[in-house]
Amino acid sequence: MFYEPGEGHGLPHNPFKAIVAPRPIGWISTLAADGTANLAPYSFFNAVCDQPPIVMFSSSGYKDSVRNAEATGEFVCNFVGEAQVQGMSQTSFAYDSDISEFEKAGLEAAGCNLVKPPRVADAPAALECVVTDIRRVQDRAGGVTGNWLVFGEVIGVHIDDAMLTDGRFDLEKAKPVTRLGYLDYGLTPPIIALARPTNG
Repeated sequence: MFYEPGEGHGLPHNPFKAIVAPRPIGWISTLAADGTANLAPYSFFNAVCDQPPIVMFSSSGYKDSVRNAEATGEFVCNFVGEAQVQGMSQTSFAYDSDISEFEKAGLEAAGCNLVKPPRVADAPAALECVVTDIRRVQDRAGGVTGNWLVFGEVIGVHIDDAMLTDGRFDLEKAKPVTRLGYLDYGLTPPIIALARPTNG
């Protein structure tokens, strides 16, 4: 089949998110002006570059994570492993701004070294970030959409020592959870090492 998104797909459910999959989950913690800790998962998330290390997340709507990141200039991206999947799911609920998702999901918060927002204490890794840019996404005609992009430079990295094997962050131990389409999530896939070709 072929369809144009503007004309509709004719299917019971939109296939776009299932096609662009798997996607890493940015489990973003921020701090509101009143000191309330916010925690929410974003499936439109990824690394942008590594020198300097910059990540981004995209929010459908001007939600607390964007508002807090814009107000404070900081956020933390927490790694979602299989051990955190239920807590991550609970934090996707749309709580009021004055309610901490950490508390509602029964998650322990830990302090960061360089930024004020807390991190998820038992996450396999966490990235302390300083906001570098926030922009509203435009469509092809230059019109604004209801989506916001938040970019952050990683200035501090936390790694659970138990996740290290021979000096490498061991994904078989961390067991990453990814976002698929619909209500689906991906668990740890088989991992292979594949060297880059040395000639054409």
